Amino acid sequence: MSLDVPTALLERAEAGPVDDAEFVACVRNSLPYAWQVISGVAADLQAGGGDFAEHGVAPPSEAERGQLLRALASDAIRGGLERHFGVALAFQNCHRVAAFAPSAVGGERYCAFVSPRGQLLNQSPELRDC
Repeated sequence: MSLDVPTALLERAEAGPVDDAEFVACVRNSLPYAWQVISGVAADLQAGGGDFAEHGVAPPSEAERGQLLRALASDAIRGGLERHFGVALAFQNCHRVAAFAPSAVGGERYCAFVSPRGQLLNQSPELRDC
């Protein structure tokens, strides 16, 4: 299961749309490692004043790796995080997360990061089973 959904939030979802803030809070509480990584790259992006920041440290365990995979593989979770932090997220190798300024999407650095070439160049034997 990806998220630990409080009963009250589940009941609201069954009745109709839910607020993005409630959804993001559920993500933050359910996937604390993923939240830490993504909030960190978003903060680095904002602090650096550029259009790109990345996190490239492998998770400390498979549990944390799973959190990151669930957060970034789910369109709803990823979209909620992107809206919350005001960034575009990109992902490689089960741990390399980048935050881009929305204006950078489609630019040279973004296209290089999300390209097949970028993925291939970021491979190494130790990441084979990540």
